[in-house]
Amino acid sequence: MQQVLDSSRPGDWRTLDPKNTLYLELAAGRVVIELAPQFAPAHVANIRALASNGYWNGLSINRVQDNYVVQWGDGNAEDAAKRKPLGRGIKPKLPAEFARKSQGLAMTVLPDADGWAPQAGFVAGFPAARDSATGSSWLAHCYGTVGAGRDMAADSSNGAELYVVIGQSPRHLDRNITTVGRVIQGIELLSALPRGTGPLGFYADPAQRTPIRAIRLASDVPKAERANLEVLRTDTPLFAELVESRRNRRDDWYLQPAGHINICNVPVPVREAAAATPAAAKSKKR
Repeated sequence: MQQVLDSSRPGDWRTLDPKNTLYLELAAGRVVIELAPQFAPAHVANIRALASNGYWNGLSINRVQDNYVVQWGDGNAEDAAKRKPLGRGIKPKLPAEFARKSQGLAMTVLPDADGWAPQAGFVAGFPAARDSATGSSWLAHCYGTVGAGRDMAADSSNGAELYVVIGQSPRHLDRNITTVGRVIQGIELLSALPRGTGPLGFYADPAQRTPIRAIRLASDVPKAERANLEVLRTDTPLFAELVESRRNRRDDWYLQPAGHINICNVPVPVREAAAATPAAAKSKKR
């Protein structure tokens, strides 16, 4: 795989859109999240507004369920007297955006069957699936996928409670909850957090919660303070080579190439933009 990346050219990489990039700032460091407005435009609009309002600043990570998710938001959300106001310009209720029409959505389809959908592949770097019978596409729940928590009603989310997958691809959640993006850097800062001991991995003791210093849009951060990252494009011949290098590993350690790959086992490499020469520093792989 590294040989494939070493042969890449500048056109094989893309920079992040600051308007669709979130920085989750913790004491341990920064988590970079790329938003997917093409899949959840209403939720992403609310998330942008919440970040610009500083809604999450001073709130916390309240749930860490082993092999499943990390969730953050207002730990007092169930108490109307203590609940933090959402702020101006926030819609308190959003439509369910579990899937979208496939029309106009270009997908790089993987060559192997997917157990959860007729087809699976990548849309602008996001792991996704689609069903031609229904004409719908959706983001897949892979490691690092970010979604918006909801109650029983399908339209009960406002984007204020977010979670990220830290477990083994809970694809049964696909099309049952709105997915809004994915972590592209810093996932280890979330996956290594102490597990909650309460129901569903919530912290039984509020003192165990991890404080959130801030969640900001990159576009609201001075350029000098932004993460200078490039993401490998998933619509290029080079990416097809990368997929094949993972489907059939032919280095000396492997005795039996698999000849198959799951969408959630295809990495989308990220690198520092300063290392833009083809054979430069090793790419960071999630």
